[in-house]
Amino acid sequence: MANLQLTHASILNSNAQLLILPVNNAGIILDPVLTRAKTLFPDNYHRYHRACRDGSLSVGSCLLHKRTREQAGLGISSNGNQPSYIANLVISNHPYHPARSRWLIMALIDLQQQLIPLIRYQGIRRVALLARPLIFDNPRNEEHAKNENGQLLPLDWQTDTLPLLSEYLQDLPKLRIDIHVPKSIIL
Repeated sequence: MANLQLTHASILNSNAQLLILPVNNAGIILDPVLTRAKTLFPDNYHRYHRACRDGSLSVGSCLLHKRTREQAGLGISSNGNQPSYIANLVISNHPYHPARSRWLIMALIDLQQQLIPLIRYQGIRRVALLARPLIFDNPRNEEHAKNENGQLLPLDWQTDTLPLLSEYLQDLPKLRIDIHVPKSIIL
């Protein structure tokens, strides 16, 4: 069983072996933490952006990237705290469009299938998930996921997103998953 913990700590200072970054398949990064991750992990960003550009990255998928280790230069000093893998969780088709439950479920299932061999054969035990792109303050009636115009509403953190994360990540064996939430979310 995985141990899921909510935290306010910065994900970029985490000692996780794998970072999970929710992204879109348009290749456009607007979140400040994702923009910083783009500069810290350029190899991941180039692979992600190339997959978006050639249309091989679909919504509801997970692009897992094994990072190349720097052997010389200034990057070598902090190489021990950097993740070995980055999972780009494709939860939306555009940065202005929120995640839908169907997309999030498909992406979590894809992530889960890719994590099992990493846990079993690569010894991955610590994972960090950036939750800010998944959080929308959306007061709504839980029975209706559509507004009066018939448009789908964004997922609510407490009633939709957090239960989905727990349901699909809880069964992963021997794993500690830190879910990094903004300070506006009460732990």
